[in-house]
Amino acid sequence: MEKIEAYKVLLQALLPEELFNSFELKDVQVHEDKLDVHLDEQNIQPEGYTTEKLISKGFYDPIQILDFPIRDRAVFLHIRCRKWQVVSTKKIISKNWDLMAKGTHYTKSLASFLKEAHGYIPGKQ
Repeated sequence: MEKIEAYKVLLQALLPEELFNSFELKDVQVHEDKLDVHLDEQNIQPEGYTTEKLISKGFYDPIQILDFPIRDRAVFLHIRCRKWQVVSTKKIISKNWDLMAKGTHYTKSLASFLKEAHGYIPGKQ
């Protein structure tokens, strides 16, 4: 079984569901103190543009989001969001992903947990 497929089943059970509905697992790197999970947005046109002709124009630079640790390893999600060009207007568009808690680099679920457990989110002023 390929390395990606071996990790995919496990990560689907551990990571936010919306990631696996719209993103493709590209790589997993296991280090002594962290786990790096690389995800690329699938080539599915944004809502509201289904009647427009779009051309995929690659990806924006990856964003890095910290999620719940696994077995004392920090989990970093490296997410590349796709961009498209509307053929008729040449406008570059993308989906509006709301994956991070406002003012942090944490997933919403991790930020919510930290706020509930500690009364605040560490590192957020």
